[in-house]
Amino acid sequence: MDIARPSNARQKRIRQVLYITGGLAVVGLITLGLSRLKPAAPTVEMAVVWPDTVKRGPMIRNVRGLGTLVPEDIRWIPATTQGRVEKIVLRPGTPVKADSVILELSNPQLEQQLQDAELKLKAADATLANLRVTVQNDYLQQKATAANVEAAYSKARMQYEMNQALAKDKLVSDLVLRQSQVDSEQLAQSAQIAQQQLDSNAESMKARLAVQQSDIDQAHAVVALYRRQVDELKVRAGFAGMLQLVPVDRGQQVTPGLNLARVADPSKLKAELKIAETQAKDIQIGQSAEVDTRNGVVQGKVIRIDPSVQNGTRTVDVSLDSELPKGAVPDLSVDGTIELERLNDVLFMGRPAFGQDQSVVGLFRIDADGAYANRTQVKLGKSSVSTVEILSGLKVGDRVILSDMSAYDAFDRVKLK
Repeated sequence: MDIARPSNARQKRIRQVLYITGGLAVVGLITLGLSRLKPAAPTVEMAVVWPDTVKRGPMIRNVRGLGTLVPEDIRWIPATTQGRVEKIVLRPGTPVKADSVILELSNPQLEQQLQDAELKLKAADATLANLRVTVQNDYLQQKATAANVEAAYSKARMQYEMNQALAKDKLVSDLVLRQSQVDSEQLAQSAQIAQQQLDSNAESMKARLAVQQSDIDQAHAVVALYRRQVDELKVRAGFAGMLQLVPVDRGQQVTPGLNLARVADPSKLKAELKIAETQAKDIQIGQSAEVDTRNGVVQGKVIRIDPSVQNGTRTVDVSLDSELPKGAVPDLSVDGTIELERLNDVLFMGRPAFGQDQSVVGLFRIDADGAYANRTQVKLGKSSVSTVEILSGLKVGDRVILSDMSAYDAFDRVKLK
């Protein structure tokens, strides 16, 4: 027969409570300890990161941009008159001389105007010839009249002088002497007037001929204008170079001022580089530059900076000082680097994937044993294409990861393997 023991049951319940309480305390302590543990550092493959070492010394600041080679001397050839494209003689890519014919246009109305102007010129020449004969005849007639008056005056003067001699010997009366004197004086005045009329006729003749000559000169100018316009229906290059573009088709009607062709001198090229607007603020005219044509590097200097921004870039023109390598042709894609300045004795490293100049970025600095990398706040200074100045946060010899580590923004420490 079993006998109930109240004391044993009570002790058993107490032990159960103690066990449960102790278990809960242990679980709580374990939870607290785990919550205070730092998360395990993620592992990063060393082969996929881009490390660099901090150095001290001279640093060259430069900027880089893509661009194309363009001719320095480009000439658009516009249409000088209305016409129709009859023939395209030369195609783009053809070397041309100054008198090379690129296009042939037609304009029947202009050719008719030239014929009319030539006929008017011939009529004006005939009118001038007829006028010259007429005024010459008038002049000769006036000259003959003046000569007759002059002869009559001479005769009357001789008669007066003879009467004077006879009057001394009382061979003629005083009345006859006075009559001959009056006749001589009258004819002297008539001779003077006739000479004045002759001189006036000569001046009138020159004026009438000059008026007609001006009409002829005007007709000559009109003919020369139409001849030049007809001659310009054959569109010529204008200077030696390479024909680059012919933006018209056969049969197309063109108007004055429309560009018919573009000719450039391929021996004189410059580089037009597109530089990001954030990097172009320090570019100055005269700075040194290098242009990579993929077949050689050419030295040059900045000659122009576009004041406007287009699509986030500014255009910078670089003149090429040395001889161009083979294959350097207009519109060739190039890569240009412009040297901004040289910094002496500065702390620098490679440019990280993220971080602009004069900013603070978080970079992973590799430990001395190379096993781990810890996040470090680094203050950056002036930047270049591939390097950046370090103002604080790192020292000479430190190794940092420059590649994109944004996937580990939640961690301040990574493990390298």
